[in-house]
Amino acid sequence: MINNEELPIGFTMELAQHSDALVRFSGMTKNEQQEIISQARNASSREEMRHLVESIK
Repeated sequence: MINNEELPIGFTMELAQHSDALVRFSGMTKNEQQEIISQARNASSREEMRHLVESIK
């Protein structure tokens, strides 16, 4: 599992609100998770972060 210190706070908050996305994210390979985290770090707004998390479902 990914170390929580590596996760952007906005990403963590959105995952907390979308338990289905959290379950799917947890089941991803480390490489898949790293790709999502990279995208989360590049999100420029809360809405963009929400769309990213919703795309995990």
